[in-house]
Amino acid sequence: MRVFVTGATGWIGSAVVDELLSAGHEPTGLARSDAAEEALTSKGAAALRGDLDDLGSLRRGAAAADAVIHLANKHDWGDPAESDRSERAAVGALGDELIGTGRPFVVAAPLSGIAEGRPATEDDPSPAVGPGSDRGGSENLALDYAAKGVRTVITRFAPSVHGRGDWGFVNFLTAAARERGVSGYVGDGSAAWSAVHRADAARLVRLGMEHAPAGTRLHAVAEEAVPTLAIAEAIGEALGLPVASVEPGDAGGHFGFVGGFFASTMTASSAATRRLLSWEPTGPALLTDIRTGAYPG
Repeated sequence: MRVFVTGATGWIGSAVVDELLSAGHEPTGLARSDAAEEALTSKGAAALRGDLDDLGSLRRGAAAADAVIHLANKHDWGDPAESDRSERAAVGALGDELIGTGRPFVVAAPLSGIAEGRPATEDDPSPAVGPGSDRGGSENLALDYAAKGVRTVITRFAPSVHGRGDWGFVNFLTAAARERGVSGYVGDGSAAWSAVHRADAARLVRLGMEHAPAGTRLHAVAEEAVPTLAIAEAIGEALGLPVASVEPGDAGGHFGFVGGFFASTMTASSAATRRLLSWEPTGPALLTDIRTGAYPG
């Protein structure tokens, strides 16, 4: 299949492109720079110049493809409203181009805020609806296209998609530990995160594109609940640093923007995903990756 991928040179996207190539697909990645274009073409993928705000490039990419995988997001923590606006516009542009085609439209989504007091399941709808909601309500917007002849597949990613070279949440926690001289956790450390290895997440994206029915929600979750205290202890062990509690009110100052996330429980089940696609994660566990030096800080 010819597959158009946004976020194709990002942490998850670059692994998805590798997975697609290995499976015999022909990925084209959205590239906003010469470096991104070179990263794609050097591994045998094609590149289409453009970015999330260039809706024309998104439409051209979708029109020429047999499937679309949308992974890009601005992640502008200083201006979340702009990130939300951009995300909704991009999903709308891609979805409009796919109406009536029956082609796969795989859209990345977070697990945060889906369920309170329990692990989220694939049956739980996202509460984010409309332009003013988190990520511009893009998950629900994308699912609307399932009634318009688009095979929409939502892939919700664990808060930690980990592995050597990760520049996501755990990387920021590790950097904060090195800067502060202590590996911190918030409160009593009872908050927990789901986790998945990057290679397992990429494989799930491919399987969802190939096989998942329209309107499916998938959970890229290998470990349902890793306590934040255990994450802090693993970071401390890897860096040779003490481990200590950080008061909830001080989390932002200690950890930076990731502090609010580290204080929150973000967990989910992937039981339905595994049954549907026979997906079984095989990558290292999060704590194993941390302890074996995947996060040097």
